[in-house]
Amino acid sequence: MTQAPAPIDILLVEDDPGDVLMTREAFAHHKIRNPLHVAEDGVEAMRFLKREGPFGAAPRPGLILLDLNLPRKDGRELLGEIKQDPVLCTIPVVVLTTSEAEEDILRSYELHANAYVTKPVDFEKFVEVVRKIDDFWVTVVKLPPR
Repeated sequence: MTQAPAPIDILLVEDDPGDVLMTREAFAHHKIRNPLHVAEDGVEAMRFLKREGPFGAAPRPGLILLDLNLPRKDGRELLGEIKQDPVLCTIPVVVLTTSEAEEDILRSYELHANAYVTKPVDFEKFVEVVRKIDDFWVTVVKLPPR
């Protein structure tokens, strides 16, 4: 009998409240039991990851869902910092953005994104994409120890 995978903490880096709400609803719809934490920009995300200030007790996420177009510090800059940090670089980062621009896709992979997913605008399709991301990264993939 196969055990269900242990839940992992997921950090969503997203400044659009509507997209945050859709992600939470997608988690609820598919009964995804992984705790979802939200950072509204790249600065807040890095403070969460480094456990600084109000994030001193923040869990180490097992997966980061990253929007590219963020205030204060954009997603590309944040991705570069994460992948250059010896403590954070093993956390998988899935770019989840509306951009279909080839330069954004190429740059994200050059910065060592683990995957690049374009957000569907249709809610049902978005819910299905979130389910597939969760299924793959939590059920199929072996993640490094935290």
